[in-house]
Amino acid sequence: MLRPATDQDKEIVRVWRNHPDVRAVSLTRDEISPQQHENYWKSLRGNESRKVFIYERDGRPAGVVTFFDIDPSAKRAMWGYYLDNDGLTRTGELLPAWIEIQRQAVRYADDELGLDVLEGEVLDANAAVRRMNKRNGFEEVATDQREIDGETVTVHTIRRTRPDR
Repeated sequence: MLRPATDQDKEIVRVWRNHPDVRAVSLTRDEISPQQHENYWKSLRGNESRKVFIYERDGRPAGVVTFFDIDPSAKRAMWGYYLDNDGLTRTGELLPAWIEIQRQAVRYADDELGLDVLEGEVLDANAAVRRMNKRNGFEEVATDQREIDGETVTVHTIRRTRPDR
């Protein structure tokens, strides 16, 4: 289940985002300080172009889905997600949660946000996510080189067009 993030979720969102495994596959790898996160969290208030959701698994918070650059008139947005890697690894649920969070996010984009186009970015080295993206109807539509922490990496833009469009 996806539900809107609340102020009570603020710290777990930061902790999950700062997990070394999450940072390793992110486009920004710096650890996010409490003040940086507070500023980000405040920027969400009243911001209709960005929405943050908590993915719940068996009634417990287990991940984050962010839709951003939401353009209702064009019916398109960008998105990203990450999980509570430590908690889900402890319970043996990391892989099923990873599969389910993406499915729920795509369904939410289609049914609740009414998006026709959902885009994101994924590192070339993140082969498992790239395979999952393809299984869920995303295509790699562009590739570029970026510098992240002094390293040149390949980044793919992915796109999913709603099937009934």
